[in-house]
Amino acid sequence: MKIPEPRGPVSSGVLGLLSGRPGAEPAAQAHLHELVTAQMRDIGDIIEDDDLQLALFCLYELHYGGLDGVDDLWEWNPGLLGIRQLLEAPFEKALRSAAHRCAPQTSLPPAETLSSDDVAAILFELAARDSGPSVSRFIARKASVEHLREFLIHKSMYQLKEADPHTWAIPRLAGRAKAALVEIQADEYGGGRPDRMHSAMFARTMRGLGLEDQFGAYVDAVPAISLASVNMMSLFGLNRRLRGAIAGHLAIYEMTSSRPNQLYGQGFRRLGFGAEVTAYFDEHVEADAVHEQIAGRDLAGGLVEAQPDLLADVLFGATAVLAIDGRLSSLVTDAWDNGRSSLGTAVPAGL
Repeated sequence: MKIPEPRGPVSSGVLGLLSGRPGAEPAAQAHLHELVTAQMRDIGDIIEDDDLQLALFCLYELHYGGLDGVDDLWEWNPGLLGIRQLLEAPFEKALRSAAHRCAPQTSLPPAETLSSDDVAAILFELAARDSGPSVSRFIARKASVEHLREFLIHKSMYQLKEADPHTWAIPRLAGRAKAALVEIQADEYGGGRPDRMHSAMFARTMRGLGLEDQFGAYVDAVPAISLASVNMMSLFGLNRRLRGAIAGHLAIYEMTSSRPNQLYGQGFRRLGFGAEVTAYFDEHVEADAVHEQIAGRDLAGGLVEAQPDLLADVLFGATAVLAIDGRLSSLVTDAWDNGRSSLGTAVPAGL
């Protein structure tokens, strides 16, 4: 990914550190550690803090495709991992607080008594209660081409590497849950056909609207909440202790995907875009209707059957999705309803 523009002292410090050689600047690394520690004392809402979300996003990207010109040895640098953990702790705390507001309304039976079908039913009930502002309905009924481009830019921060954060969980699961995740991921990666990978299909959609399809091309344009949505997946996927959360995340993601993607496809067709552009959305209408059953019953449900103590984390992952994506939807629809861009100040050319 290209190096983004810093959004404050912490992201500036992280990017400055990454521009050098690992281990060559111990004083700079120590200074950054102190800076982050100081920032954490006065932290407000980390979920919508541009500086801290960008810093965390860049640190996570070291574990994916990397950053342009940054030495790969930074990925497992102990000092840098320590800085990442300083950022992760308040982020996870904020996610748990936000997720708590979307938790099941009634008390649940003991996890040891729940079958995989019971777990799936709980997750489906959570998905059915998701009634926040709807970007998909806006797009289906009244979005302009400019709105569609903004929508794709927000989504590109995950969709151009779709499935990768969830793949971290494969070696951390076993049995039924592991098999279910591999089955879902095989579809996400195109069943062995590069052109059918969902990330490749989304890239074609972006090109169809005249947008850059390189991952991170629009990192400077998206607000903190868009970065937080992706950082949440990386937090869950990269920490083994949160394997239940990434399972719950994927389950609710699949359960709340099919109908919105149907509406997205309708909106793009309403504005004259053809099958090459809508194929990504049309694929998800069919695929996610199957994936939601596998993810709910076999992945999340199978995991809880095997390890009942992970139920709380499965629900945490699921409710965190509803909370954070709800906030992102509110930001986008509020901007559009009031005739504003939902992007940041660095608006891409042509929008």
